[in-house]
Amino acid sequence: MNISTLLKSVAIVATLAISSVSFAAQIDVNSNENDLAIHGYDAVSYFTDSKATKGNQKYTATYKSAIYQFSSEQNRDQFKQNPEQFAPQFGGFCAMGVALNKKLDTDPTAWKIVDGKLYLNLNKAVQKKWSTDIPGYIATADRTWSGIQGVSIAQLDAE
Repeated sequence: MNISTLLKSVAIVATLAISSVSFAAQIDVNSNENDLAIHGYDAVSYFTDSKATKGNQKYTATYKSAIYQFSSEQNRDQFKQNPEQFAPQFGGFCAMGVALNKKLDTDPTAWKIVDGKLYLNLNKAVQKKWSTDIPGYIATADRTWSGIQGVSIAQLDAE
């Protein structure tokens, strides 16, 4: 094998490795086809205003391959300082769904902050069920998440 062929092979392997890392990051976060997280809702407003507030495309930040929108520059800057504090748990997938070994979309208005962490649910009906044992469902979801975090929705649905 000559040096040129070897270098091409190394470049291909490196490209595949980078692509697989990027793909893994994308399935760790619930974002739409435009990589928009929380359906464009402001992650910080849940904490500062105690309500779900639609973000503005003028104020954005990227975290874990997803684009977050904010209602103000101040909220965006707060998020950028500490995204782990504000980003929803389980990559923004439904907390109840994760407890059930699923990655389900969420309704940004079906939310709750528990112990300083933001949890989202599929809808208000699922949130009502989740509310019957929040500590238990969070504990189950915490255990489950490590096993499904890097797994695609299609793979989980096929199981």
